[in-house]
Amino acid sequence: MENDSPTHAQAIPVLRTFGVGDTGIKAIELMMADGLMSDRFVAVNSDAESLEKSAAGEKILLEDRRLRGLGSGGDPERGRQAAELKAEQFKALCEGVNVVFIVAGLGGGSGTGISPVVARIAKAAGALVLGFVTIPFDCEGDQRLFLAQHGLDDLKEIADGVICLPNQKVFNLIEQNTSAIDTFRIINRFLADGVQGVWRLLALKGLIQIHPEALLRLLHERHSECAFAVAQASGPDRAPRVVDKLLAHPLLDNGQALANSESVLISLTAGAQLTMAEVKSVMEQIKTQCHSAQVLMGAAIDERFDDRLAVTVITAQKLDQEPAPRTTQTLDTQLLERTHTAKPNSRFLPPAPALAPEKMQQMFARQNGGRSAQRRASLKMRQGQLPLEIVSKGRFDKSEPTIHKGEDLDVPTYIRRGVPLN
Repeated sequence: MENDSPTHAQAIPVLRTFGVGDTGIKAIELMMADGLMSDRFVAVNSDAESLEKSAAGEKILLEDRRLRGLGSGGDPERGRQAAELKAEQFKALCEGVNVVFIVAGLGGGSGTGISPVVARIAKAAGALVLGFVTIPFDCEGDQRLFLAQHGLDDLKEIADGVICLPNQKVFNLIEQNTSAIDTFRIINRFLADGVQGVWRLLALKGLIQIHPEALLRLLHERHSECAFAVAQASGPDRAPRVVDKLLAHPLLDNGQALANSESVLISLTAGAQLTMAEVKSVMEQIKTQCHSAQVLMGAAIDERFDDRLAVTVITAQKLDQEPAPRTTQTLDTQLLERTHTAKPNSRFLPPAPALAPEKMQQMFARQNGGRSAQRRASLKMRQGQLPLEIVSKGRFDKSEPTIHKGEDLDVPTYIRRGVPLN
């Protein structure tokens, strides 16, 4: 745990957040509405209309002739190809940046296809890359869930840490009559709060500072399964109350995610009245839920918080705990996972070599004798051998035979090749 006083605090890192797709852009809009500087945000989409409404300091419209003004069409590959065409622009925005946040909703064409490209470019520029993404509701269909899972796997292979919010868990937080619009607003709020918790921890000077490298050591290759939650409380008893909210938070599986975690990041943000007693109280209560976890804690001061205390918790699950396997499989999954079998051998055999008349008669005699024995032993009726004989050539008897590669083509093929007709 990094514990530097304000006078010896680490240099404030340069942060930049990319809101990718509709979900990512809406999340960064909430962050800017909360007072974060717009010049640190980049809105990325293949939809021009959503970018026009964004207040982000930078906007990247991914458009080319293949998209024809219709966006990615739900195809991640089209989103990826469009992002590759803007690689130099992404690279320029990542130069000199210490930490890059990528906020997106997975399952569609933009968030799923563009996010890994941005992560790769930011990583190559030397930035620490953290992803905050959502997974679709189960009711959105197997196809979107399938695309989201593959997009999540691609992002995890590149980014230093990926914090995933399954939309399905939000059902535990809303009332039954909550509208679809309000539900997605809640999800966007969760994403914005999660990013802000880490953002403030890294960007604001405070009681306890965390260096980006410390965050990297905590999350690197430990994000096979991550969970996060944010809670706020006010008043004189805000410290115990905010912890109670966190332990009951559905996104932390009512505290079970803390018990199963290998590492935990705890970020406290409050006004100038934040006391060390409150910091100690919060930490002690959370640590009792995760005895064996490595804990990284930071406390930041934000004058706009007044008497509010906000605590963000991010857990990285133990590596030996595999996520539950998916029980549904779409036709696309079956087609993609089907292994290609070896091509069967041809059923056509090469022609048999030409036989002398004596050999041919012996072969027919053996076959006829064997087949007679089989017919006697079998109870099923079989078609007898046709009494075919070679017919005279008539007026062509004195004609020269048609010889090709040593074979008399005037002799029927079945006789030349010794094939009995049954």
